[in-house]
Amino acid sequence: MFEHIAVRRKPGSVIEGILSAGECRFSCVTGKGGTSIFKRESDGATPAHRQMRPVSAYWRPDRLAHRPQCALPLRAITANDGWCDDPVHAAYNQPVQLPFVSSHEVMMRDDCLYDLCIVLDWNMPPVRSRGRGSAIFMHVAKPGFPPTAGCIALALPDLLHVAARISLKTQITVLRQA
Repeated sequence: MFEHIAVRRKPGSVIEGILSAGECRFSCVTGKGGTSIFKRESDGATPAHRQMRPVSAYWRPDRLAHRPQCALPLRAITANDGWCDDPVHAAYNQPVQLPFVSSHEVMMRDDCLYDLCIVLDWNMPPVRSRGRGSAIFMHVAKPGFPPTAGCIALALPDLLHVAARISLKTQITVLRQA
């Protein structure tokens, strides 16, 4: 099991990173705003933090042939799954059922991003601060590794490798950019 995961930016890049876990190194990509210790909703930055932890995972059974190996609570995504990203709503930064009237993410996306998605505890209740960012996940990268909206994205084979080796005790550190 990976006790600690670190995400560092690649030299010369604001968004490209290296995810280190045990002896493993994987290319990853962060938010279009780089990393920030002042994360705000919709700023496109990945929160730079030393004590994030994975709390659960989602997967698309209609897209992945087998249930991923994962020690986290793992839930199949359905068409009714969403995630509230409206800072003024009581369900801010929590899973919700669709249809949902406030601003939200749809978990069953048309692209591959949430085919496997690890939820990180950034700005989660009970210490949630409205407007500090929501839906911070570790998920599948788009082809060509474009920046995310604030998450950490890896190639699917690398994310499957990580998911099989993390637990609720894994500490995730995202280092801020220089």
